[in-house]
Amino acid sequence: MAVSNTRDIKRKIRSVNSTMQITKAMELVSTAKLKRARNRMDITKPYFETVTEAVKDILGADKSIKLKYVADKEIQNTLYIVITSDRGLCGGYNINAIKKALEDIADPKKAKFITIGKRATDAYNRMNLDVVDTFLYISEQPEYVHAVHIAKKALAMFDAGEVDAVKLVYTNFASTISQVPVTLQLLPIEKGEQVAKDEATDFVNYEPSPEEVLKFVIPKYVESTIFGGLIESAASEQAARRVAMESASDNAEEIIEELTLTYNQARQAAITQEITEIVGGAEALK
Repeated sequence: MAVSNTRDIKRKIRSVNSTMQITKAMELVSTAKLKRARNRMDITKPYFETVTEAVKDILGADKSIKLKYVADKEIQNTLYIVITSDRGLCGGYNINAIKKALEDIADPKKAKFITIGKRATDAYNRMNLDVVDTFLYISEQPEYVHAVHIAKKALAMFDAGEVDAVKLVYTNFASTISQVPVTLQLLPIEKGEQVAKDEATDFVNYEPSPEEVLKFVIPKYVESTIFGGLIESAASEQAARRVAMESASDNAEEIIEELTLTYNQARQAAITQEITEIVGGAEALK
């Protein structure tokens, strides 16, 4: 019986050790991917921040601008662009983004979704929500052309009056160990506070008009913001997966230590039992 127990324990130790080798390998891969994703994030972030500032400057300088992209109206139907991953094993990264979008919805029947990543697509389809489009296998290595396609779909629905607002749900890369899901309203754009004119802004003229400039800039703003969300989410995904795999490796090491201790105890018990039987047999022969 003791021999059988030690064999089972050794089998479990080998199994856990094999799993630990996989999790450590995945941790190393995620670390390398995270480094590349952070480099891309640092390179691209200034671009979409500049476009965002340009839109805010135009809107802040002239409150009389009338444009459907900045119109103040009641929002009834909202389109959510939700960014998740295509694979799991990344802790709460996916479920947090999925829940973040649902928390913002007052009436699920009036919400539409564009999903990036298989996890969000599967989750919302199971909930029978209105998924109008989906983009798979781009979450780890997003390109600007992907953001263009997503933005075109969202702008087309907004222009056609199918939705009154467009919101982006992505995961902000706060740090290597902290990733925060964020909901950002893309359209309509909030005008914000009036910016006081100074000598520098007096020389800024928008030709043929601020409205025409915004008609050109706002689609670029939507594209660049979506691309920024894709890049940050890609970095967040790898960071979350690295932390999850590191935690899994640590847990595997603890399990192996416990199993090794149990194995040694069982082996010692078996040896003690054998010695007792030998001594008992020798005493019986006297």
